[in-house]
Amino acid sequence: MFLYNVTIGIDQDVEQEWIQWMKATHIPDVLKTGLFVSHKFYKILHDNEDGTSSYSVQYFAQSIQDIQQYLENHAPALIAEHQRLYRDKHVAFRTVLEEI
Repeated sequence: MFLYNVTIGIDQDVEQEWIQWMKATHIPDVLKTGLFVSHKFYKILHDNEDGTSSYSVQYFAQSIQDIQQYLENHAPALIAEHQRLYRDKHVAFRTVLEEI
């Protein structure tokens, strides 16, 4: 099993709107690609003194090829939409992990 993890810091002034958008639109759009078998959505618990909250969205795939196909064929448009809606309100970094 392989994990495509996206860690996002989101400004608290748009946090609740963003969570709803992630649950109703973005995550379903990622899953509709058919390249992931499941997902998890977590809030990262830490001090929020900087005015942001952090989240981890984890997408599970059967193969590294599925993740590569997602990154090449689907991720650019989905990332662009996220940036368009939440420009200057978020930071994100992505990690690919293999289960041992």
